[in-house]
Amino acid sequence: MPSYLVTGASQGLGFEFVRQLAANPENIVIGLVRNKVSPEAKAKAQGLNSVHFVQAQYTDLASLKAASEVVKGITGGNLNYLINNAASVSEVTELRNLGDFHTNFETLEEDLRYSFDVNVIGLIKTIEAFLPLVQAATGEKKVITISSGMSDLDLINSTDLDVAAAYAISKAGVNVAVAKYSALYKKEGILFMSICPGNIATERQTRGFTNEEDKSRLAALATKFMLFAPDWKGPMAPAESASAVLALAYRASIENGHGGSFVSRHGDRNWM
Repeated sequence: MPSYLVTGASQGLGFEFVRQLAANPENIVIGLVRNKVSPEAKAKAQGLNSVHFVQAQYTDLASLKAASEVVKGITGGNLNYLINNAASVSEVTELRNLGDFHTNFETLEEDLRYSFDVNVIGLIKTIEAFLPLVQAATGEKKVITISSGMSDLDLINSTDLDVAAAYAISKAGVNVAVAKYSALYKKEGILFMSICPGNIATERQTRGFTNEEDKSRLAALATKFMLFAPDWKGPMAPAESASAVLALAYRASIENGHGGSFVSRHGDRNWM
């Protein structure tokens, strides 16, 4: 039975990964969350009775290693797929640029540190904790990390995409970390790759932005996205994105050049 661990599985794209994977009764599906009460209730309400939820703090290596012992007991000591979905998208800087903090640099500095701590160091700690289980697996051995086209230099430069610097900078670090892991473990047959899931309708977007300035900035961001991808229809549902990401993860391989790569859910650099 193939085993899957999805981090950041309490809501949005992470929970959708869990839901789709659990549709196959042959899969062992585990969601890593900071608090399992809410996702367990949601999974039960949707009839996902075979899903396991395990708690951990993504910035705490000891917590992650303790969680890996729990996962080890569930899977029998191995892990075929580690899907690193957990990440922080700061509401402080997501619609603002570096120049907006000229008179409040301390806020920007704090946000940069937090984004790097969660998105980059947290990722590395997660891989450190669960890599032994991946190494012990038979069959597929894949570490799939959810990244973002917001970190792509071509997208930034072609559209003057100046907002969400903390998130974009941290995701660029994520892509390099994944490539470094690939360089180290490719010889063991472990596929490491980064995938951008596209622009997804988040719960915050669904609630809407009440601040008029934020609404204006969001509209300007959408205009830049449409400049980059004229056929873009707006944020997609998590189900559509999760399905495409999983399909790519299944067909990707070291032999086909995916090791250490950073691509969109389409398998190319069409981020939208």
